[in-house]
Amino acid sequence: MTLLLPPSTAGSLPKPSWLAQPQTLWSPWKLQGDALIEGKRDALRLALDDQLQAGIEIVSDGEQTRQHFVTTFIEHLDGVDFEKRETVRIRDRYDASVPTVVGAVSRPHPVFVEDARFLRQQTKQPIKWALPGPMTMVDTLFDTHYKSREKLAWAFAEILNQEARELEAAGVDIIQFDEPAFNVFFDEVNDWGVAVLEKAAEGLRCETAVHICYGYGIRANTEWKKTLGSQWRQYEEAFPKLQTSSLDIISLECHNSRVPMDLIELIRGKKVMVGAIDVASSVIETPEEVAGTLRKALQFVDADKLYPCTNCGMAPLSREVAMAKLRALGAGAAIVRRELLG
Repeated sequence: MTLLLPPSTAGSLPKPSWLAQPQTLWSPWKLQGDALIEGKRDALRLALDDQLQAGIEIVSDGEQTRQHFVTTFIEHLDGVDFEKRETVRIRDRYDASVPTVVGAVSRPHPVFVEDARFLRQQTKQPIKWALPGPMTMVDTLFDTHYKSREKLAWAFAEILNQEARELEAAGVDIIQFDEPAFNVFFDEVNDWGVAVLEKAAEGLRCETAVHICYGYGIRANTEWKKTLGSQWRQYEEAFPKLQTSSLDIISLECHNSRVPMDLIELIRGKKVMVGAIDVASSVIETPEEVAGTLRKALQFVDADKLYPCTNCGMAPLSREVAMAKLRALGAGAAIVRRELLG
């Protein structure tokens, strides 16, 4: 990829109001049957156009065809019972009613491959596709079969690798694994989390990324952040192992967070998606604020390895705010690109 400072999003974008309830996670679809299939594809095309108009150069589907970044993938797997639910603590932060793993997990058919193929047909831009990471999938379920978070994670890694290989064949340029759990379960990250993630990415020739953030701008996450003190150093726990891993790109949260920018030094040599847009606020960044975040990051990452990005997905925001933030990201990246090119 030869673009300099190519902007991208971390994942989700708000859905149109005719498809799902705005600013709501797990919002039910407003359409059914063939109308839903058509509506999802219309929304995907809109999300693509929004990105292109905002100057986003590595584009995605905006997760328009899925209700949630983790559970939509799990819904397509065998071995998980969505009727049998238990309450569990998600990422040690909030309680949620989740489905139960009742048998060996498997993937009877591709999940997102047709959607990726459709997106590939719409654009010549580089495409990034997000998948849930194995540890975050484990943390979103109640398990009565494997009775081991690590064993279940390895099983998910096999399934994710199958999906990722088919996404690559469909024309995806970057496959991103979302692992917000990496900012919580530090011992597991280093004991088996990174190894399991590498298994999910095994054999891929396209670029691979891991996205680690402090979560959507929902109340449970913003309340948790208030307990983290004046410096958020969680990345310090996972970055050394990720620096020596086979993953190509590390995606992290920067703007309006208390993450010390110099922690990026721990992943020197990797490509870095620097979060320059705050998704936990409806305040719209100026292009100059975005540029300021990117300039700070350039102290610790070479320009050819810096990918401007959002802190996390923007599904809970209004479309109007999300679009304005995308435009700021594209414009801010363009400012710094012009400076670098003289």
